Amino acid sequence: MNTQFIMDYLWALSKNNSREWYHANKEDYKRANGQFEELLQTLILEIGKFDGSILHNVPKDLTFKIVRDTRFSHDKSPYNPAFRAHISSKGKLPVPVGYYLMIKPGGQSFLGGGLFADMFKDATTMIRNYIAQNGGEWEKIIHEPTFEQYFTVKGAALKKVPAGFEKDHPQAEFLKYKSWYLEYPVKDEELYDAKAFTLKAAELFKIMKPFNDYLNKALANFQMPARS
Repeated sequence: MNTQFIMDYLWALSKNNSREWYHANKEDYKRANGQFEELLQTLILEIGKFDGSILHNVPKDLTFKIVRDTRFSHDKSPYNPAFRAHISSKGKLPVPVGYYLMIKPGGQSFLGGGLFADMFKDATTMIRNYIAQNGGEWEKIIHEPTFEQYFTVKGAALKKVPAGFEKDHPQAEFLKYKSWYLEYPVKDEELYDAKAFTLKAAELFKIMKPFNDYLNKALANFQMPARS
């Protein structure tokens, strides 16, 4: 589990973001990706100590490609110099929500949880309705002292409370949200000690678990849209 090699490779890719360089250094990519999968396996086992629903996952099924879709982007860099993964009971699908990890040098790495995607209107509606009906439980989770020490709920939001909800609802601000997620920034130097990092990551994921559980209760009947 050589996180130093992962970071070194990603730094090099960020400085040489071209198809020519990538293919000339394909073996280094394979090695770095292998180390990332090894890191994920260790994380899965640590998370499994408090959330057994994710233990069946295979690391390679949880990762995202580094190739970028540049069709609609001004940035035509072909690769995203980052290793990313989402660990949940159904793998890397955005729902059910789970534990997200991105390793990206330059202070851009983070641990995450919750619903990042805001394009699933049914999911947004289900969570809004659940918060509206279970506001006390929501407040208890997000204001738990240890949770507040590390996390603040983030997400894309409307300017006004959506139709169908009282403007003076106690959770009105959160009803404006279209996504609800958590991010904990990870410094580059924290990633060089792989064992210490995985233990800290698992501990932070344990703290965010009640938040994920709450959203997953709201999303219990959600169906991922069929691909056209």
